[in-house]
Formats: sequence, C-alpha cells, structure tokens
Amino acid sequence: MTQPFVARAAIATYLVVNLIVIHAMFLIAGPPAHNLFGQVGRLLGLYLAFAMTVQVLLVARLPLLDRAIGMDRLTGWHRWAGFTVFWLAVLHPTFVILGFARYDRVSFLATFLTLSKQVPVLLGLIAVALIVVVVAVSVRIARRRLSYEAWHAVHLLLYVVLLLGIVHQIYEGTAFTLNILTQIYWWGLWTFALAALITYRAIVPLMSNNRHRMRVAAVVPESGDVVSVHVTGRDLHLLGAKAGQFFLWRFPGHNPWWQVNPFSLSAAPNGRSLRLTAKGIGTTSAGLRDLQVGARVFAEGPYGSFTIDQRRGTATLLIAGGIGVTPIRSLLEDPALGGDVIVLYRVRSGADAVLIGELQNLARERGARLHVLTGRTSPTNQPFTPANLHALVPDITARDVYVCGPFPLTSAILTSLRTLKVPTPQIHAELFRLAP
Repeated sequence: MTQPFVARAAIATYLVVNLIVIHAMFLIAGPPAHNLFGQVGRLLGLYLAFAMTVQVLLVARLPLLDRAIGMDRLTGWHRWAGFTVFWLAVLHPTFVILGFARYDRVSFLATFLTLSKQVPVLLGLIAVALIVVVVAVSVRIARRRLSYEAWHAVHLLLYVVLLLGIVHQIYEGTAFTLNILTQIYWWGLWTFALAALITYRAIVPLMSNNRHRMRVAAVVPESGDVVSVHVTGRDLHLLGAKAGQFFLWRFPGHNPWWQVNPFSLSAAPNGRSLRLTAKGIGTTSAGLRDLQVGARVFAEGPYGSFTIDQRRGTATLLIAGGIGVTPIRSLLEDPALGGDVIVLYRVRSGADAVLIGELQNLARERGARLHVLTGRTSPTNQPFTPANLHALVPDITARDVYVCGPFPLTSAILTSLRTLKVPTPQIHAELFRLAP
C-alpha cells in the first residue's frame, strides 16, 4: 500500500470512529432539551467541538500527512473544514436559543439576551463572532484585498477561539461531562490535537532552529521587484529538504514575530545553503532586499510533497507561471529528475522571466526543452487550453506534470489536464494556500 493510501485510510477511520462515539454519547445522554430545536442544537454542538479538533490537526502540520498528502492539499481541506466550523458555530447557538425560546414561550431575542448574561454562554458567543470575522476575511473577494501578512494576523484569532471554545465546552456541555468516560474521551481528543499543534508548530521548529542557527549569507536582486536570499547554517543537510519544497520564513529583527511567509526553495538544497526567491508583493517579501548579511533567519519546515519523489514515470512536464517558477527551477536542478523533461514558463514579457538564465543553463545541462510563453492572455493567446497544451506537449498523458503559478493560471491548467485525461496521480500542483 502506498503512503497516501495509508494516510487517507487512517483519516477516514479517525473520522468514522469519532463520529460513532459522538452519536453514542448523544444518545446515552438522553433528551438534552424538551423539543427538537434543543436536541438538534446540542448535537450540532458536539459536531462543532469535534470539527474544531479536526481543524487543529489540519493546521498542526503533522509530518506524516504532509509527506503523504501534501501541505497544499491539507490546506484546501482546512479551508472546507473552516466553513464547516463556521456553519456549525452559527447553527449550534441558533438552535439552542430557539429551543429555550420555544420551551419558555418567549421571543428569540429575549432568550438570547438572557442566556448571554451567563459567562460560559457569553464566551461561546464571542468565539462565534471571532469565527465569523475570520471567515469573512477568508472569502475570496476579501482575501484579494488583504496582504498575506494581514490575513495571517487575523487568523491568529483562531487560537483565541480554541481557548473560548474549550472553556464553553467545560461549563456548558452536558454531553461532555456526562460521566468519567465522556470526560476522558473529550479531554483525550483535545489533548491529542493540542499536543500535535504545540509539538509541530512550536517545539520542533524551535529545536530545529536552535540547532541549525540559520543566517542570511547574501541578498541578490534578480529584477526590479524580485530578490533572492541565500541562507546558511549548521548541519543543513539534516533538515532533509528537497527540491520543490517550501519553508515558512521569519526574519527576527526585520519583521514582527507573527509575520511569516511561505517561500519555496528556488534552488535544489545542497546541504550547505538554502535559497529562496520572492517577488515584492506583501510587506515581508517587499522588504527582503533590505535584509542585512548575517541577519538571523527562523525557518519552519521543510513542507510540501511537490517533489520528484511523487513522480510515477520518467517523463516530466514542468509548468511555471510568474514567480511560481521558483520550485520549478529547483526541480529542474534536482539530480533525481532525469528522463525526458519539458519546461513551459508563462510570463507577460521576456523581462518578467525571473531566473531565466539559470533555467536555460539547467535545460542545456539536462537536455531539457524550455519554452518561454509570453504575452498577455487574450482570445488569440491562450497556451494552456486543452488543444494548445496538447499541441505543445503531444505525449502529455504519459508525463508527470508539475504546475506552480498564480491561482487562476494553475486552476486553468488543472482543468485542461483533466480534459486531456492526464491521470490524476501524475498531476502535481502547488497553489500556495496556507493555513496559519
């Protein structure tokens, strides 16, 4: 059995077993209210508590899940789980209040005001309000208007939501404190999730950075708004980094501690140094050119399964769009690549082709075919429609395809690959959607 299959089977088993336990606890607890509204509200509360623990595990960056499934796909799951938490967080108190209002024969608003005077209930309502704020800034329209740094900062509110949710659960959840077994179950569930979060989001990164002591070795402008940062440190070969992966980068003293950005390695790791290349879009990336040589670097990772290890065959197609060329360039340099390689690099103009000289040299060394596709997208210039993509690469269905670029471009390419019936296991995409 493959590692992805084992990981997916473990996830499915975890979800099914826990849902069975939750329904058993709900039934054992007996009627939680005097009407259907109250019963539904209490059941939704159990779902909500479990969904929150799942969210914690999805953002804990568990190495097994990252290697088997990929951080990008896990982040997509986190997004959908987040909307599930949102609806449960809205519906749970709504049904509970409706249940009490119907039982007491008073208005919804009057019941809401009465219940909100109880501290545990008030904390739960505050948690719901914070969830609404986080979801509001995660909607695609709002997300486009926020910098990555601002979006990430707002998502830190989720840790406050966790604390408020646990307190609310302790004091208000009758199904949580029904007996010693239910208490052991819920505390065990939360302990497992929070321990995973603390271990892989704090303890492991702190130990790793204390060991490797990374510093800025050089800052090299690549173009007007693109810069490469070379990083050195101790025993970097022990990081186990691979071409195509990314780190979460912090630069203490240069940016606030909470500002973190996912930047891919733009060169294959050699055990002595790492290189990231970024376009000046957000606050952190725009300020990289001002980093001082010798500045401390805090890196969390490596993450991602966008590596040659995922390849099914020997023929490869690498597709890059804009600054998405960075992991593609590192893959092209990977000694493990081999085989027949084609590279498609989509940019508006030749001047926007970052790292083009390096790509050309690597293509010559490896005997790869490099095509730079320029020009604005228009009805007459759409290189990634199914027909045009097939014309560029006639044997595309026999190749592993690696795609990295802006979300609209990557989505369009993935649609074309599905239309061309490229087998799903041969498609590898990096979308750079990252949970905080």
